[in-house]
Amino acid sequence: MDDPLKPPSKISPEAFGEDEKNRPTPADDPGTALGSDDLIDMMQRTVQQLHRDGTSRGDLKILSRTLRELRYAFKVFQPHRRRRKVTVFGSARTKPEHPAYRQAEGYARKMAQHGWMVITGAGGGIMEAGHRGAGREMSMGLNIMLPFEQSANPFIDGDPKLVTLKYFFTRKLMFVKECSAVVCCPGGFGTLDETLEVLTLLQTGKQSLFPLVLLDEPGGNYWSAVEQFFKAELLANGWISSEDIHLYKVTDNVDDAVREVLSFYRVYHSMRYVNDLLVIRISSELTPAKLESLSKDFADIIVAGSIEQRSALQEEASEPELADMPRLVFHFNRKHLGRLRQMIDAINATDGVMS
Repeated sequence: MDDPLKPPSKISPEAFGEDEKNRPTPADDPGTALGSDDLIDMMQRTVQQLHRDGTSRGDLKILSRTLRELRYAFKVFQPHRRRRKVTVFGSARTKPEHPAYRQAEGYARKMAQHGWMVITGAGGGIMEAGHRGAGREMSMGLNIMLPFEQSANPFIDGDPKLVTLKYFFTRKLMFVKECSAVVCCPGGFGTLDETLEVLTLLQTGKQSLFPLVLLDEPGGNYWSAVEQFFKAELLANGWISSEDIHLYKVTDNVDDAVREVLSFYRVYHSMRYVNDLLVIRISSELTPAKLESLSKDFADIIVAGSIEQRSALQEEASEPELADMPRLVFHFNRKHLGRLRQMIDAINATDGVMS
């Protein structure tokens, strides 16, 4: 396996014209499909622009390490990219005899039985519980270099599916980028940071929607107390919208947590934007009556027109494995993500789905 710290090949500096000054490029348009060679060329130009800008050595070290960490992580995850994965967050300090540990272990075991891989931070506590429950074959780890308390747990240590990273931001990117669901167990500052970042990404549309489950220990009130704070302070003061409450689920029941994740993908498969259109891929066609109902019930988030059921768009040609799936296509206002989550729940309802 390649050493993530191995120095990259040097690129000869070469002067380019005037600084682009953040001028939008084709890559900034989510509906534009640039080829790999175009993207590599763009990256090389950016690197050479750093040389032209006289970027400090300290800043170059950060960028170099970031690029190398992500390249290595992408390589490790690439063979498993089409597998559904759930990321499990929680405290590294939770002891094996604690109910939250057993809850995380039981949840991971059940998700692995459904064919899902389990990603954790690879340390002890809840992270160890997730890997213990899933088993080594179904586990992936994203370890972080710390001067204390963060060595890889024995269920993932030495496994080729383990990546060790220096920066929290590269680690957090991989946690969310590579998963189809997130489950958060009780924890400290780090767990709260990860949970709130995921909520922010979902709320702002910076991350495609997926299930976010806040899993308490049986009879516990860690996450229910957090939700009470959300409602009493954030919602009551207008700092979040009532629809944002639909972006997550609080439960202390493992079966409910499993059901929340699996039911999200009952009909819904994935989504992407093509220019001004939101394209939702689904596993089964919907009836005309169901389409009409969706367009009516969610008219508040449709900018113009109605929801159409179509085949794959030409711009989706880079994903041939999804070509046969029906699509729901409409002009989403890109603002009310909680309402979009409610729409996905309606799509997944048992009525109006063609067999």
